[in-house]
Amino acid sequence: MATARAKKVDRAALRTELYERVKRGDLALVEALRMMRKIAAKTQAEYARLVGVSPRVLIDFERGVGNPTLQTIEKMLRPFNLELTVRRKPAPRD
Repeated sequence: MATARAKKVDRAALRTELYERVKRGDLALVEALRMMRKIAAKTQAEYARLVGVSPRVLIDFERGVGNPTLQTIEKMLRPFNLELTVRRKPAPRD
């Protein structure tokens, strides 16, 4: 029982970290999706089915070889009420 409770706390902490990093704008899309899957306690195939995309699409995207459509990305972000946005890169430091 203590283990299940500890995992729940870890997932809650991870959810807080996810939203804080999203707010700061220092989270890559692939990293955000991995965090969201861990929070949801789902495998790649389970999360893909949950959001209505092909498991292969999610697996390839997380591996860095996929090229999902904007609609597919929106489906993957929807369970956490997130959306894809554009931001300016920080200026390079000298």
